[in-house]
Amino acid sequence: MKSFINVQDIGPLEKALAEAFEIKNDRYKYQHLGKNKTLMMIFFNNSLRTRLSTQKAAMNLGMNVIVLDVNAGAWKLETERGVIMDGDKSEHLLEAIPVMGCYCDVIGVRSFAGLTDREYDYAETVLQQFIKYSGKPVFAMETATVHPLQAFADLITIEEHKTVKKPKVVLTWAPHCRALPQAVPNSFAEWMNAAEDVDLVITHPKGYELDPKFVGNARVEYDQKKAFEGADFIYAKNWSNPGVTNLADYGKITCEDRSWTVDTEHMSWTNNGKFMHCLPVRRNLIVTDDVIESPNSLVIPEAANREISCSVVLKRILESL
Repeated sequence: MKSFINVQDIGPLEKALAEAFEIKNDRYKYQHLGKNKTLMMIFFNNSLRTRLSTQKAAMNLGMNVIVLDVNAGAWKLETERGVIMDGDKSEHLLEAIPVMGCYCDVIGVRSFAGLTDREYDYAETVLQQFIKYSGKPVFAMETATVHPLQAFADLITIEEHKTVKKPKVVLTWAPHCRALPQAVPNSFAEWMNAAEDVDLVITHPKGYELDPKFVGNARVEYDQKKAFEGADFIYAKNWSNPGVTNLADYGKITCEDRSWTVDTEHMSWTNNGKFMHCLPVRRNLIVTDDVIESPNSLVIPEAANREISCSVVLKRILESL
């Protein structure tokens, strides 16, 4: 595996899940693969779970790890070609990327959407430059439009906690005080669609439709209560307007309806449903205290599985070197 961005890159999900559970039973089984190999993790944005879980996964596999915070200690980077660099950006990404490639064997990139130019974000401009110019395998640690390591961990978590063969999984929009990217819901929908034994429903206010390439065959239900009925898993996540129905709304907050906050009443509509969220979460905005602290909350096991999903991805990449 030379790059990891979308669900197609991981191959058959049944095999990937089997590998995940194998690694979970023995996290150091493949330590020999990373000996004398170096992972470089490049962060254009803040991180807690991604930083810690990815570094831990790499260490489990015997790798050396270099962490670069682009906005803390590095030169400010220009990303556009043709720009006269007479401002505060001292280095161009087109020189920085191949230099980074000189010092490592694998590169992980985290770079969020700007939420001002949909075409630029959905072209994955920054990530694609790393793939093109680094000369090294590149994997996404969340990008402008996707977060595959999170979605893979989510699938592992659902597989561990499901009580029926084909659970009903609901991705629900929830309110937020800031405009957030669509990366997590995009990847969650993509991976749930790829899993044959998941009945996926997506619910959100009208106008918040995700890009059709991620929605896939999922059922879209604008009535949140109807969507929740009989659900086995509730995955709450805010996202800003994707601009699908109105490009001018891209990246904006066009709904602030607090009735979408997941509380005990919402969860009572489900089939004793489990609550999921990628974290960090704004309590009593996305979800109430009682729901996230309930026995049915999976947010901590879900976060723990980030180490496992990344271990599988790095193992696959190391095997291809």
